[in-house]
Amino acid sequence: MTPQPLLGLVFHAIGGAAAASFYVPLKFIRRWPWESFYLAMGVFAWLCTPWIFAGLTTPDLRGVLVGAPVSALAWTFTFGVLWGVGAVTYGLTMRYLGMALGMSVSLGFCALFGTLLPPLVKGQLAAIAASQGGQVVLAGVLLCVVGILVSGYAGVRKDRERAAALPADGKTGDTEFAPGKGLLVAFVCGIMSACFAFGIQSGAPIAARALAAGVNPLFQNNVVLCVILAGGFLTNTLWCLYLNARNHTFHSYASATGPQTLQVLGLCALAGVIWYCQFFFYGMGMSRMGAYDFSSWSLHMAFIIICGGLWGLGFKEWRGTSAGTRATVWAGLLLLILSTVIIGWGNAMARPPTS
Repeated sequence: MTPQPLLGLVFHAIGGAAAASFYVPLKFIRRWPWESFYLAMGVFAWLCTPWIFAGLTTPDLRGVLVGAPVSALAWTFTFGVLWGVGAVTYGLTMRYLGMALGMSVSLGFCALFGTLLPPLVKGQLAAIAASQGGQVVLAGVLLCVVGILVSGYAGVRKDRERAAALPADGKTGDTEFAPGKGLLVAFVCGIMSACFAFGIQSGAPIAARALAAGVNPLFQNNVVLCVILAGGFLTNTLWCLYLNARNHTFHSYASATGPQTLQVLGLCALAGVIWYCQFFFYGMGMSRMGAYDFSSWSLHMAFIIICGGLWGLGFKEWRGTSAGTRATVWAGLLLLILSTVIIGWGNAMARPPTS
């Protein structure tokens, strides 16, 4: 398939927008605690929707999976379980570092490890760094990490300004702030989240069978996502059930009336479909990036921050902050946008051999 980096960038932008937007429907849920509605969302995001999309785009889905190498299925599922650990520790990062700093640091680690570890493990990083296009892509990845950190610094400034506006005896609610513990958890989050990229790589034989069955190359990773996300669903389900037990919230699943429960499930379904779309378009974007498809992960992270920042600006979350803080927000967003342009440019410089 001929690489089309610009089209890949568009797909990654749509995926990033979905990742930054999926939580919006969940904000309207009032009758269930977080662990209950998040688990319900996960049923739609990690189980139902992947199989529906794969079934619609993959001829003989059952045959593709049954005939796939057991080792590929096992490793892909395992990396999905490990990626699920990254999703859980992502939440803990917010707890120990605060939302703004925690998000920027964890996504920075995710972008760095998820982009560089796969080619490093495959022994391709040196060759990539030796090529002109690869050097441009790596520069874009570095700029992406800088942009994420600048965005996080803007969040830290925002939190400080809000705290300064409180009365002298006011409480900021930041009683669990623990930089050392938070950085360690963020590091683990970055490593574990990188396992999603390894899952895609381990699932290459499964994708190859899908292609042989006649699937459109754009959708070759849909069946792989079924396996990865099943592993992630296992991890997140265990975590949510643990929270149900710890917080004594198992009763919440039956606490609402029939219409109220349908409303909650409808919002969870909408959020789940939007959540899945991030990786649906991620897989499409990765399939179009060509020789430097390893850069897809950093592009995904960058577009999440860009779109999340735009959501924050749209909801007036930065109202009342200083001009310097707002300028820092825009500087971070512009750096991230520039990084996506540079990465796309580097991918376009790749010249795959013609057959």
